[in-house]
Amino acid sequence: MIGVALILVIFGALAFIPSDNSTTTVDFSVDDSLVERGKYLALAGNCASCHTARDGAFMAGGLAFETPFGTIYSTNITPDQETGIGKWTGAEFLNSMRQGVRPDGEHLYPVFPYTAFTKIVDEDMVALFAYLNSIPAVRRAADENEVSFPFSQRSLMSVWKAMFFDAGAYETDESRSVEWNRGAYIVEALAHCSACHSPRNLLGAEKPNMAMTGGVYMDEVPTGAVRPWSAPNLTAAPNGLGLWPAEEVAAYLKTGINSYVETFGPMNEVIINSTRHLTYVDVDAMSVYLKSLPSNGSGTRPKASDSVLGMGRTLYNLHCGTCHLPTGLGDEESAPQLAGGSLIVQSSNPASLINVILDGPELPDPPLPTKRYKPMEDFRYQLDDSEIAALASYLRASWGNTGGEVTAKQVAEQR
Repeated sequence: MIGVALILVIFGALAFIPSDNSTTTVDFSVDDSLVERGKYLALAGNCASCHTARDGAFMAGGLAFETPFGTIYSTNITPDQETGIGKWTGAEFLNSMRQGVRPDGEHLYPVFPYTAFTKIVDEDMVALFAYLNSIPAVRRAADENEVSFPFSQRSLMSVWKAMFFDAGAYETDESRSVEWNRGAYIVEALAHCSACHSPRNLLGAEKPNMAMTGGVYMDEVPTGAVRPWSAPNLTAAPNGLGLWPAEEVAAYLKTGINSYVETFGPMNEVIINSTRHLTYVDVDAMSVYLKSLPSNGSGTRPKASDSVLGMGRTLYNLHCGTCHLPTGLGDEESAPQLAGGSLIVQSSNPASLINVILDGPELPDPPLPTKRYKPMEDFRYQLDDSEIAALASYLRASWGNTGGEVTAKQVAEQR
C-alpha cells in the first residue's frame, strides 16, 4: 500500500491533472412540486442513512466511515449558512454531485459516491437541491477526517479521477425497455448499489469488470464494534441473484422479507430509509434491471474436509436445526431458509455469515412485519472459532449451496 501511495505522490507531482469544474447551464428555479420530487429522490438515494449520525440531527452529518485509508465523516447537507450547504449555488451543488468537487475547488473523497451520483440527470439534481434547501437547517461543523498521508492530500484525487472516474449523466439505452432503463437509472445512479456490491482495487476504486459481484465494507455489528461485512453478488451468478425470481427481488426491496430471507445488519437502513418508500413501479423496475445482469464472479469453492463438515453437521443439528429445519428450508414462523436461496450463506466472502453467527442478526428498528416469533440468538460465547468455522462451512456446503470452506482464522478476524 505504501509503495502504491508513493507512486501516486510522484505521479501527482509530475503530472498534476486539474479538475474539470465545468457544469452545464441548469435552471435551479424552485417550486413546491420540485421539493416533493426531491424528497422522493433523496429517499431513493438513501441520503439520510449516511448523512445522519446515530442520535444526530437529520442530514447534519457526522457519521464515521472506516476505510483502508482512514476514517472519513459525512458532512452536513442541511441548509445552514455556515456549516451546511445554505450558501451553495445550484451550480456548486451540481459540481459536487457530477464532478466530485466542493465549492472551494477541493476534491471530494469517493466515500461520498459521486462516482454514481454523477449519473443523476440535471432535472433530478435540481429537485434534490430544492429538497435539501427545504429541510430544517442545523448548525453542526464538519468533523475532521482522520486520513493517513498521502491520502490526506486531496489534490491527489485529480490523479485518481483521471484513472478511475467518468463523469456524466445517465444515458438511456434505446435497445432496452422503459422499465429496464428506469431500473438501471435507480440502481446505478440514485441508489448507488455498486458502492457496496462491487469489489474495489488497492486505491479504493470499483473494479468495472467485476461490477455487482459482491464487495466488502466496514460497518457496525450488534456489539458496536466495526467489522467487515460482505455484500452478496447481485448478478445472475448461481451464488447471487440467479437464485431469486424477479418478484422475490422486488419483495425484498419493498418489504425487507421474501421467501428466502429477512433483512438484517447494514441492509436494514437501506430497506427502512430507502427502498420500502419507493413505488411498486420503481421497485419492480430495479428488479428487472438487476435480473438482467449477466452472471459474473467466482464459481464453486472448495468444501471443507469431511471431518470439519461432520463437526458442522453436529453443531447445526444441536443449535440450528430446530428453527431452520434439518432440510435447511426454514419456516415462515421460525427461521429463514438456508438451503439454496440465501445469498449471504453462499457469498464468496463469508464475513456477513460469520457476523450473524457470532452476534445474531441485528433486525430492523422499527421492526418490519414478520410471523417469526423470536430472533436468532448469538453464539459468540457458546462456540469457539473452529466450531463456528465448521458450522459455517457445513451451511455453505449443504443442500446444494456452493459457498466453500470457512476457516477459524476468518472467524477470529471477525470476532
